[in-house]
Amino acid sequence: MTLAQERLALLYERDRARWLEATLQRLRDRDYDNIDWDNLLEELDDMARSDRRAIKNNTVVILVHLLKWQYQPEMRTGSWAGSITEHRTRILALLDDSPSLRNALPDAVEWAYPRAKRQASDETGLRPDRFPETCSYKPEDVYDDDFWPDAV
Repeated sequence: MTLAQERLALLYERDRARWLEATLQRLRDRDYDNIDWDNLLEELDDMARSDRRAIKNNTVVILVHLLKWQYQPEMRTGSWAGSITEHRTRILALLDDSPSLRNALPDAVEWAYPRAKRQASDETGLRPDRFPETCSYKPEDVYDDDFWPDAV
């Protein structure tokens, strides 16, 4: 590791924003021998995971409100509808920037559903077994602005 790489690695620990600026400048200058490669790779890996995490977390919120919408129709509010719309919009914005993330949607629904089911149970007071064991919504419906499940 060069002295410049060591300094950059130390900067990463102290001030991530300055580290990022310095790393970007070295990349622009094509000063590849003095890049803090370990931390750069870690940051890139985190960026790749970040969008997938955002999809999963927004999917939990959508599913919670879809379950509440379907299983407590007498309690429906504009707030639930607004939350569903907002979180669908967040996901669609991510997909606009990274269309390949569409492939992650089915897995996101599968991952999110047990968590959403538990949260919906907590929020509604309905027993968890009142909701289907596995998600009854197709992934394309979960993210479709025109999909609203019927009451049961």
